[in-house]
Parts: sequence; structure tokens; C-alpha cells
Amino acid sequence: MGGKRIGVLISGRGSNLAALIDACATRDFPADIVLVISNRPDAGGLQIAQSTGIQTRTVDHTEYADREAFDAEIDRVLREHDVELVCLAGFMRLLAPGFVEAWRDRLINIHPSLLPAYPGVNIHERVIDDGVRISGCTVHYVRTAMDSGPIVAQAAVPVLSGDTAETLAARVLAAEHEIYPQALRMVADGTARLSGERVVFSARESEAAPLFSPPLS
Repeated sequence: MGGKRIGVLISGRGSNLAALIDACATRDFPADIVLVISNRPDAGGLQIAQSTGIQTRTVDHTEYADREAFDAEIDRVLREHDVELVCLAGFMRLLAPGFVEAWRDRLINIHPSLLPAYPGVNIHERVIDDGVRISGCTVHYVRTAMDSGPIVAQAAVPVLSGDTAETLAARVLAAEHEIYPQALRMVADGTARLSGERVVFSARESEAAPLFSPPLS
């Protein structure tokens, strides 16, 4: 345990949170999740965090007059716990520009598409409707424009001819569980760092095999 102090914002079941918790529990991982905040008191991810001894807080957005007041309370709680880096993991609220700028370059998110393609919601339905053959997920720094910001890491996932939004979502989610911990590791240990509005890597990158969809015969 140790390294950069991480706060995670969630709204739901917490499957990406669980992947991050498992990664942080491994030897020499350069980050430690010290706080999980949910905007929903019934979020399943709260129980996942509590079961591992991580402190949790609920900041219910319905109890605040506006987005700025809600964000201000999240900001206060994060700072109260000396959080250094924030991970959004299925956090289903848009953050106000003031919050995003206050945490600029210390706020990362995972999105279930290969950004900049398919920002927003209903991604898998749109991918299938458009006949796209390869989709995936993206870990990126958060900027004020929705689903924008420098890209840290991506994983590509084939779209199969018989896919529904649900089957594609499950395949992409499995990739998210792999790529988000890796991206957090690289950000936390400085392997991935910002240079202007691009992410550069201190470690040598190796060429990966291409993904073909459908597979070549």
C-alpha cells in the first residue's frame, strides 16, 4: 500500500472500482485508494469499498440546489482526505467546469468507446446501428467538454455480427477492467505524463498486433 492518494467517484455497481481496488492491493502498485464517493446512497460500489476497509462517503446530488453546490461538496470531501488524483468509475453526473478546472490534470475517466468517436450515452446501440466493426474503451484526462481530454490508454474490442448492445457492452466492460488499472499505474508512477494536451510515455512503446474484425481468413 502507498503511493499516490486516489479518490474514486462512482454511481453504480462498482465493477471498475473493484478492478482498481484489486490492482492497488498488488505489490508495488504506485497508488492507494483512500476514498470512494457516490452520488447515490444505494450504489453497490460502496459495499465493495467498505468490504476492503476503504472510507466511503455519499454526496447525494438530489440534496443540493445546483450542480455547483454539489461539486463544491465533492471537492471539499476529496481535499479533506488529501486526495491527489481522482478516478471517475461509472460516475453518472456531469461535473461543472469549475470542478474540472480545479482538478485539471488530476482527474481521469474511462469511457466505453474509442474516443473521440462516440462520446455521450447509448454508445453500444449507436456503434451497432452504424455497422462499426471495432469498438473499445478509452481512459482519458477530463476536460470541460464532455468525454474529451488527452488520451492515456485505449483497448480495442471486435463488434460481432450477432451482437446486441448488451453483449457488446459486456465485452467492452471486460476490457475496461484491464485497461483502467494499467492506465492508473502509468499516471501514478509518471510513466504517462502530459505534454500540453497530449500524453507521452517515458517507457518505450512496443508495436502490438493489429485487431481484425471480422478476422482475416
